[in-house]
Amino acid sequence: MLPSALTPPTLELTLQTELEDALLTSAPVQAVIESPWSTWGECWLKALATDLPPATGYELTLLLTDNAKIQTFNCQFRHQDQPTDVLAFAALEVDVPRSPVAELAELIEAESSLITEPLYLGDIVISLERAAQQANERGHDFALEVTWLFTHGLLHLLGWDHPDETTLTTMLSQQSYLLTLIGLNPPSYV
Repeated sequence: MLPSALTPPTLELTLQTELEDALLTSAPVQAVIESPWSTWGECWLKALATDLPPATGYELTLLLTDNAKIQTFNCQFRHQDQPTDVLAFAALEVDVPRSPVAELAELIEAESSLITEPLYLGDIVISLERAAQQANERGHDFALEVTWLFTHGLLHLLGWDHPDETTLTTMLSQQSYLLTLIGLNPPSYV
């Protein structure tokens, strides 16, 4: 059964960490690790339902790491030999916004595995070191910055992009909206 307005999308989120023990055991990092990522993700997927390819459920991986590891990924996949805050590796090629007609056509042509199996959206990688630096520079909470970066990565997995100021503004507004859905105030720099 495909999700509908009555059946919210489900999300299986795999959380991975690649951090030094000193960073991993710090209270702020532990609080981030223990955040209800799957619950928040399901809330956001419900709000973004028109952007979702049809499936019975969705899966993604969230990797929390440090500057060195994200720099390796950034160099390997984006040819930028420097750390960044968040990377998203989408498993699907999708365009946003999606039209209901296009979704219906895809559904009719979809293989049965897309209908009966959860759909893997991709991987989000966040540098907790970079998130801490940005939170400090911008004067807000570390956990808020990590959550903000997660929403940014999630939108990229769903096909959103920001090649210019107009699309960046639209994407940042959508991130702000997603944070309000879980009771968080968006960062003040938005």
